[in-house]
Amino acid sequence: MELDRLLHVTVVYAPHARQAREHLIEVKSGSTVAQCLSASGSLTGMTADDLLQLRVGVWGRKCSLAHIVRDGDRVELYRALRVDPKVARRERFNRQGAKAAGLFATRRAGAKAGY
Repeated sequence: MELDRLLHVTVVYAPHARQAREHLIEVKSGSTVAQCLSASGSLTGMTADDLLQLRVGVWGRKCSLAHIVRDGDRVELYRALRVDPKVARRERFNRQGAKAAGLFATRRAGAKAGY
């Protein structure tokens, strides 16, 4: 029967920078993302606040916990960003200075600006 078929799903979570936890699990056909997360054990040790901030996706696309997984799917847990990427870029630019950053930071001596 098609309903009794086992699907191979990968659940990935990075609790901290440069740390990735990957769980290869088998679930029944018709399982949801929530069922995959509970079967993988990725949610153990998380506080209620952590669970509220988590977002999920399949292959890099956000989805709901009720999304039905397919064979070979990669379920990903996304944690909240600590710093807004625009703010971080602006701060990096201010630290480096205008002459040391950007597309034209290294230009030939005597060259016109922007070339």
